[in-house]
Amino acid sequence: MFIRIVLSLLLAALAPIPIASAQPEKRTPTVTVVSSREISNIPGKSFVIVRVDFPPGAVSPPHRHAGSAFIQAFVESGTLRNEVEGDGVRDYSAGQYWYEEPGAHHLRTENLSSSAPAVLFADIIMDTGDEPLTIYDEPGQ
Repeated sequence: MFIRIVLSLLLAALAPIPIASAQPEKRTPTVTVVSSREISNIPGKSFVIVRVDFPPGAVSPPHRHAGSAFIQAFVESGTLRNEVEGDGVRDYSAGQYWYEEPGAHHLRTENLSSSAPAVLFADIIMDTGDEPLTIYDEPGQ
């Protein structure tokens, strides 16, 4: 009897255990508005600064920004692969920057590192009250 119990426990311990999916978790960047103010000598315009934190391997979903938004993105740390429709795919490292014209379709920005975060700051000049700042594509677009 004792041997049966021990064998049963041993077999139970060796039985397959369901494990979480082997697929990597999908990571997305975190956006924080650092500053937002109206430009006093340019009526109807505002200046917004956002910080975008990319965890290792994070990818931004396709999106557009407010229709009036002119953007300069500056890579603070890490290396990012950026793709804006009509501008191709380019890699940017710390200290480099790119521009996005109003209405640009931003297809992706990806942190190329699987182990280190990346940070960018976006300086945005836009019409005051033009919202939302970011409009994500519908799935399948």
